[in-house]
Amino acid sequence: MEKATVLVIGGGATGVGILRDLAMRGVDVMLLEMRDMVHGTSSRYHGLLHSGGRYAVKDADAGRECIEENTILRKIGRHCVEATEGYFVRLPEDDPAYEKEWVEACKKINLPAIQIDPAEAWHLEPNLTHRAQAVYRVPDAAIDGFRMAWQNIDSAKRYGGRVKTYTEVVKIHSVNGQVTTVTVRDYFTKQQYDIACEFIVNAAGPWAGQVAACANIPVHVQPDRGTLVAFNHRLTSRVINRLHKSSDGDIFVPHGSITILGTTSTTVNSPDDTQPLTSEVEYLLGIGELTIENLRGFRILRAFCGSRPLYTADPNATGRGVSRGFVILDHANDGLKGFASICGGKFTTYRLMAEHMADLVCKKLHNTTLCRTAIEPLVEDVAPEILAKARQYFPAYGVSLASSRLGEATLKNVIARMQADPTKRELACECENVTLAEIEEVAELPTSHTLSDIRRQTRMGMGTCQGAFCTFRGMGLVAQDDIIPQHDTVKEMKDFLQARYKGLSPILWGSTLREMELTRGIYESVFNLNGAMSDEKK
Repeated sequence: MEKATVLVIGGGATGVGILRDLAMRGVDVMLLEMRDMVHGTSSRYHGLLHSGGRYAVKDADAGRECIEENTILRKIGRHCVEATEGYFVRLPEDDPAYEKEWVEACKKINLPAIQIDPAEAWHLEPNLTHRAQAVYRVPDAAIDGFRMAWQNIDSAKRYGGRVKTYTEVVKIHSVNGQVTTVTVRDYFTKQQYDIACEFIVNAAGPWAGQVAACANIPVHVQPDRGTLVAFNHRLTSRVINRLHKSSDGDIFVPHGSITILGTTSTTVNSPDDTQPLTSEVEYLLGIGELTIENLRGFRILRAFCGSRPLYTADPNATGRGVSRGFVILDHANDGLKGFASICGGKFTTYRLMAEHMADLVCKKLHNTTLCRTAIEPLVEDVAPEILAKARQYFPAYGVSLASSRLGEATLKNVIARMQADPTKRELACECENVTLAEIEEVAELPTSHTLSDIRRQTRMGMGTCQGAFCTFRGMGLVAQDDIIPQHDTVKEMKDFLQARYKGLSPILWGSTLREMELTRGIYESVFNLNGAMSDEKK
């Protein structure tokens, strides 16, 4: 039987943060994720590293946590953060009285909010509406959730932390009120087996209630659905927030060459309810064009949904009425020792949440090692000589992207593949500058079981063409080298394209519709993916 002192359930930002923190303190820790890493909430949000301005008035504690963690994450995870800064913009539709209240609230949480002339803002951000009546600079930033999570995992592994993906917890066992084992199910084989442990951390986000139910303990997490729209343009260089009470569609976040507009807030029954609707896209566009007036003139890349794991003791609070703070539940108070849940919070405060949970766990284990996650970088910078070598093989723009994605050790492996076989230098994904060598390297990792797993680490298929050209290239490489054993090539391609189509289906008009028809032509007419031509011959 496998064994770990601590099992962390949930591979989102909070879970990987806890994994890293405990591993750095010398704890034998293993993380269990029911699908691939960061497949849920932590990859389905606007990617904003909050300054705290959004919460300053209503939730000062959450705002204070944000500005403090913002500063820390810029240092320890600088390869994941794009220091864009941000604007809070008051439009004629926004209450002037709230502006005064907001300025005072920012002072109280030590958030630097510097007022600038709207004319200066228009000069720096030409797409910003000239109707803006007040503009403030704040230290907002953009953060890559996928990259941050994987760098936490890489850091944890250096200290002995372990990860098992596609491993779903189905039962938590105890003896005399003390956790002893969990029964898990392999997603692919459906085989069930037990893992022994002394402590379990439930960090499953909106699925936390389902995990707690495996121990017959109620944890009331309210899934709150948020829909977002990604544009295939960098509309602004800075994060743009509306200066009013938190509401729908009032944040624009630039990421590389794209911009994300979000978000909505709708109470749902299941965290798996993540299919965006055309009506939601239209709703967001209607709000967003008050800030960027020519919004509908820009091409939409895709729409997507995430589910916030909101927790509140107030049964009447819903949606934006629920605090974005977090809570730790020690289930020893419910009669089960060695089990705790962490609920609520936000991506910006994941490290702080992990520290608090690790403090609790270590106290139970009589481990007195102090937390170091706020001072030790997730990954070290890639050595200059490695970057110089990479430039001999990578496209010029691809070197910085690949080094940030891969880290030094993996980048060296990719370079070695390119040296050994020059054909592996070819780009499989032009949109994100992903080479065949990188896909091959990531495909061989024990956590890579599908083409979508490779996508989440390399960003293959997440650019302009949304997988139209890189899907068959990536699948061809995987099939040719038999990297993922016992795979069904046709099914994998269908699943990958269907995942891309999920975000395209609500926006099938204009250039998006034309692109979709191109993709359909490639895979149905050229590759006969659905077998229609074979059926016709019959």
